[in-house]
Amino acid sequence: MRKYRERPLEPVDEDLAVTTGPRGPDAIDRLIVAHGAGVVCEILAPMLTADRMARIDEVLAARLASVIPVVEDVYDPHNGAAVIRSAEALGLQELHVLETGLRFQAASGITRGCHRWMDLHRWRDPVACAAALRTRGFTVLATTPRGAISIDEVDVTRPVAVVMGNEHAGLPEATIAACDGAVVLPMFGFTESYNLSVSAALVTSHLAARRRAHLGARGDLDPDRLAHLRARWYALKIRGAVGVIERAVSRRTHRDVAPGPHSP
Repeated sequence: MRKYRERPLEPVDEDLAVTTGPRGPDAIDRLIVAHGAGVVCEILAPMLTADRMARIDEVLAARLASVIPVVEDVYDPHNGAAVIRSAEALGLQELHVLETGLRFQAASGITRGCHRWMDLHRWRDPVACAAALRTRGFTVLATTPRGAISIDEVDVTRPVAVVMGNEHAGLPEATIAACDGAVVLPMFGFTESYNLSVSAALVTSHLAARRRAHLGARGDLDPDRLAHLRARWYALKIRGAVGVIERAVSRRTHRDVAPGPHSP
């Protein structure tokens, strides 16, 4: 395990303390699966303004699921937060983090809750992470100073995930070996490397733009995932949404099973 000097950290987002592996369903997800995205939206819509619902639909229409950044052993929580903010601002839906030696943390003053709108997946094994993405149809590429091709040459006709190393050591050989190839960000000055958060922003911005151009569309969520996220985002905008949904469903169920009036 690689070790780095301990440093005091500013508060980190507690919501990022999720289990290793793909993000599991939480209470909101379970309610959406149990009752349907349409029902959840119908229950919650009266509690949202028309402008807020329109904004949610606008963001959903531009959500891109086929470009995924992957970062390994991020040392600085400021960089962790910056990676999340950049990815969400670019309309990406997923961020995967490899924790082979360091736990991923993000400074709360920088994330400002933007991670709530993304799917964050944690992994301890780069081979398992790459295999899971490959199974979903992704090409998995490592970023290295000696990358075989430029980021400009990456094939964007299929989904792509790009793995980036930490601020100190870059990517270990085991992670590079687990990927399908290696790419490099062109540099034209004397500086030998970009800051991690800058690298992540440049890579994902470039690939997202090229992927959208290939698709001829801003977003690529399938209808089921889009509907699920709409219901989830409605719930995230309402304090106590889980209880609101549960009570509304309970009332509906009670009405459906209640006996009718007795005949005289």
